[in-house]
This record gives sequence, C-alpha cells and structure tokens, in this order.
Amino acid sequence: MFDWTKDPHRRFNPLTREWVLVSPHRTERPWQGQMEAEAVAAQPDYDAGCYLCPGNPRAGGVRNPAYSSTFVFDNDFAALKPGTPLDRFDQDGLLRAESEPGLCRVVCFAPRHNLTIANMEAAGLRKVVDTWVEQYQELGARPEIDYVQIFENRGAMMGASNPHPHCQIWSSHALPNEISKEQESLLAWREQRGTCLLCEYARLERSAGERVVEENQAFLTVVPFWAVWPFETMVIVKRHLSSIEQLTGEERDGLADILKRTTARYDRLFDVPFPYSMGFHQRPTDGAAHDEHHLHLHFYPPLLRSATVRKFLVGYEMLATPQRDITAESAAARLRTV
Repeated sequence: MFDWTKDPHRRFNPLTREWVLVSPHRTERPWQGQMEAEAVAAQPDYDAGCYLCPGNPRAGGVRNPAYSSTFVFDNDFAALKPGTPLDRFDQDGLLRAESEPGLCRVVCFAPRHNLTIANMEAAGLRKVVDTWVEQYQELGARPEIDYVQIFENRGAMMGASNPHPHCQIWSSHALPNEISKEQESLLAWREQRGTCLLCEYARLERSAGERVVEENQAFLTVVPFWAVWPFETMVIVKRHLSSIEQLTGEERDGLADILKRTTARYDRLFDVPFPYSMGFHQRPTDGAAHDEHHLHLHFYPPLLRSATVRKFLVGYEMLATPQRDITAESAAARLRTV
C-alpha cells in the first residue's frame, strides 16, 4: 500500500461526496510569497535572488539555463509524484483514500522577471500558447495521466510563491473535482438537448452583450451570469473544441490576443498588477473522445473595490452558499471601461 504520510493521494468526504488532494511531502516547499505587512514594489527585469530567473539556482539546487524564451522544468517541490503506486484504501466506506500519481511542471513565460501576460509581445505570448499545447499533448500521452491542468496564480495574495511570471501544470491520474462536476453537467445537457452547453451560452452572451468584456475572431471573454468572485471572467472558444491541442494557428494567435487584452483590463481596473488565479478546463486525456467538453478558461480575481479590499470565500460562503456584492453586469461594465 502507498504511504499516506509521504505519498500524494486523494481522500473522500462522505458528507459532501467530493475528493481532496493530499500532498504531505509539500511541507518542504520554499516560500517567497506574501508576508505580513508586505509592501508592493515594482519588480526589476532580473532578480539575483529569484529561483526562476535565467542562470539562477533554484531552491532544490538545480541551476536554470540561460533561457531566452519560455522555459519548462519539472517542479522541484511537486504536489504529485510520477512513481506513486496505484492503490486504494477503504474501511467500511467511511475511510476512503486512493493513491494519486502524477507529474507537475513549471512554465516560465519569459526571461524577464517583470514581464506579465498583459505586457508581453504577441510573438512571445504565442510561444507560451504553443508550449501549453506541447505540454498538454506530452503529459496527456502518459498512460497514468487522465487529466492535465494548466493554471496560473498571479500575485502573492493568490498564493504565488515567486513573483517571476510563470504558470504551473499539474497532470493527475484522477479527474479533479471541478472537472468532474463540469463533465457531468456538459454530458447531461448534451443528452437532454442534443447541443453543447457552452456553445449555446456563448451565443446567448454575444447576443445580449452586457456581460461581454472582450471578443476576437476565435474567443469571447464574459463575466458569467452566475459569477461568484469579484470581476470573475470566463474565456470561451467560439468553435466547438474540446481541448487546446485542437486550436488552429489562427486560433492560437486568438488565444494569446484575448489573454493579453483581458489581463490588461484587470491591471487597469485598479491601476495595480492585478492578482488572480487562471486555469484551463478541457477534455480529459484518458483516451475517450469527450466531445461533450468545450475548451474554456476561468479567471478568479480577489480584489473587490480597491487594491486593498479583498474578497475571498469566507464564512457563510464557505459553509453554505457563495455570495457576491457586484453583479456580473456591473463587473463587466467596469472592465469594459478600462
């Protein structure tokens, strides 16, 4: 059996019937994130103390190459380990656990320490998109990997342990909770109506217009009607595609463009480097077609009314139902004006 004091695994909550990923070995992970009374300061082009800048040693002792474009490496303090043996534990249906093999990687967007998506040139950002596609294909082809999660935590208040612009890719054996829930909804919609839920939703939002923030030939950014986070947005591909690898060259350019324009609006909203968590949702890599999936991204920003007023899910929102003060329509309107 796997060692649940050391090995990554999932634990089942019989009350909510959802799983939680447990990564006990991550306690050794170094931290360069937010501290109490942290001052917001402009970042330099290069930081000699940064684990991710070119030529610098990382926390695990490996030295980065003098990279000049995007740079990908296996996470030195990964939440998932590829050698974890597949196993499960079940005691009377009350204590349930499953081992969770996987592989985690880090993608540095560019050599510059202070170059964010909003400030990148089109060619450099297209390289990031191409790297995401390559990583999705490579990791998804591994027999033990059934899902590849690409995500970015930007800003210390969103848990980013290093300010150098980068994202993470966690590939896992099991489907994450949010993907499983979306898959059930997408499948049910297709079975009941014979159409794609997000295709229909994108058409509705384009027609209404009041929640649309950005649009190009290939993608649409909207504040979802059901949004929970302040200024939450969803980026939806217009053509029915289930994964990032199905994007044409023009659609990859469109993805780079819509991400640059959407994040730039976030930065202008409060005139600060805007923090958020962003992630792709797309089809699993278990070998099935999964045509019910529709490629999209979620942005979850925590700032509410100023650069110092945050809005995390707390209290009633954690224990009962999420609550928000800003409507989707007013949030979209404010994003459109900046």
